[in-house]
Formats: sequence, structure tokens, C-alpha cells
Amino acid sequence: MICLSRCRSFVLVLCFFLALMNFPAADARIRRFKWDVRYEYRSPDCVKKLAITINGQSPGPTIKAQQGDTIIVELTNSLMTENVAIHWHGIRQKGTPWFDGTEGVTQCPILPGTTFKYQFVVDRAGTYLYHAHYGMQREAGLYGSIHVSLPDGVSEPFRYDYDRNIILTDWYHKSTYEQAVGLASVPFQWVGEPQSLLIHGKGRFNCSKLTTTSLDAGLCNVTNPECSSPFTLTVVPGKTYRLRISSLTALSALSFQIEGHNMTIVEADGYFVEPVVVQNLFIYSGETYSVLVKADQDPSRNYWATTNIVSRDPSNTPPGLAIWNYYPNHPRRRPSTGPLTGPAWNDTAPRKAQSKALRARQGYVHPPPPMSDRVIVFLNTQNQINERRHWSVNNVSFTLPHTPYLIALKENLTHVFDQTPPPTGYDFLNYDINIVQPNKNATLGNGIYRLDFNSTVDIILQNANTMTPNNSETHPWHLHGHDFWVLGYGDGKFDLFNDPKNYNLLDPVLKNTVPVHPRGWTALRFRADNPGAWLFHCHIESHFFMGMGVVFAEGVDKVGKLPSSIMGCGETLGRHSP
Repeated sequence: MICLSRCRSFVLVLCFFLALMNFPAADARIRRFKWDVRYEYRSPDCVKKLAITINGQSPGPTIKAQQGDTIIVELTNSLMTENVAIHWHGIRQKGTPWFDGTEGVTQCPILPGTTFKYQFVVDRAGTYLYHAHYGMQREAGLYGSIHVSLPDGVSEPFRYDYDRNIILTDWYHKSTYEQAVGLASVPFQWVGEPQSLLIHGKGRFNCSKLTTTSLDAGLCNVTNPECSSPFTLTVVPGKTYRLRISSLTALSALSFQIEGHNMTIVEADGYFVEPVVVQNLFIYSGETYSVLVKADQDPSRNYWATTNIVSRDPSNTPPGLAIWNYYPNHPRRRPSTGPLTGPAWNDTAPRKAQSKALRARQGYVHPPPPMSDRVIVFLNTQNQINERRHWSVNNVSFTLPHTPYLIALKENLTHVFDQTPPPTGYDFLNYDINIVQPNKNATLGNGIYRLDFNSTVDIILQNANTMTPNNSETHPWHLHGHDFWVLGYGDGKFDLFNDPKNYNLLDPVLKNTVPVHPRGWTALRFRADNPGAWLFHCHIESHFFMGMGVVFAEGVDKVGKLPSSIMGCGETLGRHSP
């Protein structure tokens, strides 16, 4: 009888544990958002202009979710006369490539007066972004953050008391339409340097420098509550803060610093990294970092946090200012010192040092495949094509077709874009990257790079001189649908035979956005394991508008049935349904 009773108890316990194994400890949630996107007058730097808002906000609302959650965003386009699309920057869209939000690549744009539903899973914890991906709308204020937390019971390999969010941007007083027309004009009209730098949507322009005559007496108003005081981050003495710092600048590379405080980099583009202590955080458009900052200075006063332009002459753009406010000091109490000046804008050494210092955190290393199946070299050049100024990759300036690539590839519409593969390299032996080149064979094109599914691909980003003598620019490149290993950086021309010997194959950091420094190169490796069509482009708005991008296609035969909601343009006119 005792044996029988024990056996029955064992069976009951076994059934209980089996039930637990088949029932998840914490169900993945569905997070629903309803967004109304429209133009509103805003004065983020005291100058009144039209900005694109989400539910009246710019920056838009922060999406907070947990790894494995499903995000549903119902977006109503209330721009009246303008299309829109939203890219979920850093979200790989595994199984949902049609919701990457890239107009012309993965979807048709969302028409005025219509509502579009994005639905995707956030499969990895970390700090990410969302922003407009139609024309140059991002710089009009249409952007925000995505914070994805770890599953219950799992913690980060670092400790902090509070979690805060800061988005850094630059700000122009001209509309995106004025800028786009200038970029496409003959003669060429460059957008120039931004008028202001914003820290989480707040800046301050000197109204006495306003050069545009206006009938609106309140065009520049320093008493406007939107700009009358800097962005303030209140801290409790002795506590440690995780600052999620992101950049969505239209043009500028930035340095961010907090007076008297060190910052420790612990996360980059969603991946944990070996701690790196910095006084200046260099950040490029499209990048996200988490830094730890301890409020360990004299708490009787406040401190400046500043952002400065690097890599371009900042003389026409004042620093962005914020207040690091020690509680219980008044948040508007000005620091007793002047704002930090920031590092020299044309000193590349510390910027390169930070890039090279980033390594995957021990215990969280994802080693890359030891070898690649394919190597593609992308020469970044500036060109004159049909009297117009362009940016190009291997002398091809990218243009978007009228029918999005994902739809054309899935439905075998071979006539809607050029079927000739673009160049996979350049004249390595004879091309001098240090001088202005005529690039007489430069052309416009919309061909794509077809990658074997599950293959390993190396990308070498090679920088060069622009069409201005003694000038080479910094380009932050962003890859949609993937993360890549950053294998190395170098100066001058990449050596296909010798430089790969120095790749970091032990603990390279994984990222989705990376800079290529002036007259230098950056080497990347990724697995083509995400079926779809994916954009890879310079994240500077004007550079991509002028043609600095490419498209990869991989495993398209494995993509599921496309939703009709992404159609309605080009060859798919009349096939759209919400």
C-alpha cells in the first residue's frame, strides 16, 4: 500500500512538472499602440516651424516592451498631402520582412488619410529606435525610442538604480522639401550645417542670428516654454544611472559629455560590450549606446551636459545644452561654470580609438564564422551625374524603383528594376582615394546584390575623397534586417590580402550601424539568414537621398505570403487593402 501511494504521488508530481514544461512561465504580451502622425507648429529651438509629430509629440512616445512581445502599431497618416513610412531601426523583423517600414524596399508608402498596421515581434532585448523612412521626413521630427527588456528572471551584467532615455538630433530651419529640391537642383544647393543641436527635442537658437525675414513677429521666441529652459535630467546623489543615448541626426556626428562625470559604455546597438570608460561619447546617426553614470560629484550644484559636432566644422552650429540636475537643487538652476567645449572637431584619433575599443562582453560573445563565402567592397564616392551631385557606391548612385523590391522579387516582376548586378568592387590598384576623382563612368542604378541564403558575407566600406579637395567625410552605415560583426577599422586603402589577417575574430562587437572614418575603411561580416530584401545605406539623410545605399536580397523564396496592405504603388496599384 505504501509503495502504491508513493507511486501515485510520483505520477501526480511528474504530471505537474510536465504541465509546467508545456506552459510558459510568462506569456509574451501583445503591446498595442495607436498613432496619429501629423504636422504641427513646434519651436524646439525657439524658432517656429512645421514638425511631424506622433500623437502631438516629438520625439514620439517611447515603445517599452519585453523580449518576445508582439508590437502592433496602428498608424494613421494625417499629413494631408504627404505619404509616410516608419522603420523599426534595429528590429530584425524575423518572419515579417514586409513590416521593416522602408518605402520602396519593403512596402509602398502609407497614403494620406489612411491607416496602416505594423505588427512584429521584438526578439532581442536592447535599445533601438524608430523613425520615418520616406524622403527626408526623419529630420522633421518623426522619430522615437524602443526599449526592450530581458525576460523575467534575467538581468543585465551590470547594476544601476535608474534607467533614462536621451535622443540626440540636429535641427534645420528649412523644411525637408526645401532641402530636397536644393539637393536635386542644377546648380547643386547643399543643405549646409544645422542651425541647432537638440537634446531630447530641446535646443536654443540665438534669435539675433536669424537671417530669414518673416512677417511673423513670434517666429523666434526665447520665452516659448518649448525652448525657454534646457532638457533637464534630475539625479539623486550617490545613485547610478543607465543612460540610453541614441543619435538620429540628419547630418552630424556628435560628442556627448557630462561635466565632471565619467561614462561607462556597457551596451551598443542592443549588445552588451566590455565596459569602456569615456569622458566624451562619440555617436553617429543611427547608433544607440547605454552608458552608466554615477551621480558622485558635489550635489550642491548642477552640471552641464553638452553635445558638440565632430567631423565637420561646427562654427555655425552652437552646442546642444542640457542640465544634469542634482536633487534637491531646482531643475532650472544654471550650473556655476560655462558649458564644456567638447573635443576638437577635426581630431579623428579619439573617435577611432573609441570605435576600436568596443568588444563583445565576456560571457555574451557570439563568435563570427571564421571565414566568409563572399567579399564585397563598397567604395564611397561623390560624383557628378547628368550635371547633378550624387553620392555613389562603386560609382553607382542608388535610386528606388516605383515597385518595392520585396514585392517585385516575391512576385517575379523582373521588369521593374535593373536585373544586372551592381559592381562588387572597384579598381583597387589604380584608384587614389586621397584626391578628387573624375569618376567619369558614374551612373544611376537600382540593381541589387543577391546573396545565397545562409551564406557568410564580408563587406568592406572604403572611404575616399569627396569632390572637394582635401575632404573626406564620416559615413554611418546602417543594415536593415541584420546585425553584423565589426571585424576591424583601418586608415587608407584596404589591403585585400593583408588587412584580413588582423581581423578580430575572437570577440568582435555586433552592431547594426557603424561609421567609416575619413579616408579609412571598416570591415563587417554578417550571415544572410533573414529571408527578404534589405536596405544597407548611409544614415545621413542627404547622403541617402543623393544615392548612398544598396539593397541585399536573400532567401526570398522562403518569405511567406505578402500582406496586401504593403501594396498599392507601382505595379501593385489597385491591390491594396488595409
